[in-house]
Amino acid sequence: MVATAGIMSRVSVPCHVKGTVALQVGDVRTSQGRPGVLVIDVTFPSVAPFELQEIVFKNYYTAFVSIRVRQHTSTHTPAKWVTCLRDYCLMPDPHSEEGAQEYVSLFKHQSPSVTFPKWLSHPVPFEQPAPLLEGLPDPSRVSSEVQQMWALTEMIHASHTSTRIGRFDRETCPSRVRTTSPSVPGRVVASVCRLHQLRATMQQAMSMVARLGLPLQALPWTLSRPFSCSQDVLRRTALYDFHLAHGGKMVAFAGWSLPVQYRDSHVDSHLHTRRHCSLFDVSHMLQTKIFGCDRVKLMESLVVGDIAELRPNQGTLSLFTSEAGGILDDLIVTNTSEGYLYVVSNAGCRHKDLALMQDKVRELQNMGSDVGLEVVGNALLALQGPTAAQVLQAGVADDLRKLTFMTSAVMEVFGVSGCRVTRCGYTGEDGVEISVPAAGAVHLATALLENPEVKLAGLAARDSLRLEAGLCLYGSDIDEHTTPVEGSLSWTLGKRRRAAKDFPGAAVIVPQLKGKVQRRRVGLMSEGAPMRAHSSILNTEGTVIGTVTSGCPSPCLKKNVAMGYVPCEYSRPGTQLLVEVRRKQQMAVVSKMPFVPTNYYTLK
Repeated sequence: MVATAGIMSRVSVPCHVKGTVALQVGDVRTSQGRPGVLVIDVTFPSVAPFELQEIVFKNYYTAFVSIRVRQHTSTHTPAKWVTCLRDYCLMPDPHSEEGAQEYVSLFKHQSPSVTFPKWLSHPVPFEQPAPLLEGLPDPSRVSSEVQQMWALTEMIHASHTSTRIGRFDRETCPSRVRTTSPSVPGRVVASVCRLHQLRATMQQAMSMVARLGLPLQALPWTLSRPFSCSQDVLRRTALYDFHLAHGGKMVAFAGWSLPVQYRDSHVDSHLHTRRHCSLFDVSHMLQTKIFGCDRVKLMESLVVGDIAELRPNQGTLSLFTSEAGGILDDLIVTNTSEGYLYVVSNAGCRHKDLALMQDKVRELQNMGSDVGLEVVGNALLALQGPTAAQVLQAGVADDLRKLTFMTSAVMEVFGVSGCRVTRCGYTGEDGVEISVPAAGAVHLATALLENPEVKLAGLAARDSLRLEAGLCLYGSDIDEHTTPVEGSLSWTLGKRRRAAKDFPGAAVIVPQLKGKVQRRRVGLMSEGAPMRAHSSILNTEGTVIGTVTSGCPSPCLKKNVAMGYVPCEYSRPGTQLLVEVRRKQQMAVVSKMPFVPTNYYTLK
């Protein structure tokens, strides 16, 4: 979660998100579902007074949301709880998926004539249909009671290590103290009334945008309460202000503040990329140069690919692996004609990857090798879609017909010199990634957007596009507990490297190529409710055999697509399986990937 403060600018302010508390209201059941509330407590430690400007979060099967703020006006006035938003409808129909997993933005400017704390507009009739609330407890009364219960439990927890209240257990530790003191920082509690299953949760990664000037007081942090997560100040790309100016909805991702989407919906952005082209800011990715006469030796000591065989300006997808055979990260390595290797790896593995490469550099240097590493401070823009090359050609002198998939060249792009253009991407479409000096990033993005073919797209579209293309997301579909063979990435192993068995984990990985592994990554398709990460995969007898790692409704196919791991005997395309979605089993079939045909530009 990020809060920002400033009169006209937005400056990040850290906040803490306490673990959610789910409470069921009695045993009442209605035709609409089972009622309950989920409380999320957010505090802002050691910050100046600020004005809440925007709340952004990803919904997860939550029907209604209410927001209460504990407002401090002065040290002599008791803090008051104020309801800013009551019963805001997130899912208009409990029998459909509409709104179930959408990103939601609540803006102050939705109701500019109303001052804080009533800046969030009240739901209009169609947002709060009366029939949906029939038979359910009054959400405002439930919210008040939950807060009283919370205060009571915190007082009890001050002297007890665990407490049971009704059917709900709260795990605690002696360092916790009561949270009802006026010295507690300003608090935001989202009381969520839901009509679906009790296990429905709101994703804790929310983004709050705020400005200085209003009396929401956050006093110095004086408690030692443990929180489930805390968010440091996020890094920003060179296009941060550009995103805000174009309606970007910023969220925390891998330590960066990035746009999840813009004014267009996620589905519209997805389809526009497939039909035209979209511009993505992927500057959070780690870009490095490996130089020196022994640069190939260094890289091949860390990855499974045959780097020595790469032609000048040719690149390849490869994998960092551990001695146990697990995948530490996936990356693209390009053998540039300028005498260095250009490496792009994942932002979420930035510190791990840097440490891995830097340690190997020092090791080889101590042995007398000629090798070095440099982090590249460029921005990175991805222009993806069938018309990407046509759009880019207008701004470069080089003939892009000669730039084929996974090749790279340095050129001037729309007046910005020193850009490295690589024909690759993460969408399955033709496209390029442009490493551009940070000072020229806004100019380049602006120039590209002048073409009506181009629209901005964010993380949400990028994720569904890569899933349709059957591309892995590190940390979800592959990780250090997954081998390349299990992850269906055997093709990344260079033929020479397989024979030499000279890469990390070769003793584990190479025998798997001819032997039988316990599990494999497969594609799944289904209809009905969408499959999501962590959903159980079962055989037709009802025995759990695997887990979904990524899943979403496919905007192109109008079906649900997913990836997951199953035993080898269930990995053949066409195999009928079951997937548990929202506690119900539904049919799924093992399918070939990519789900949507890729359109990479290759010369035949």
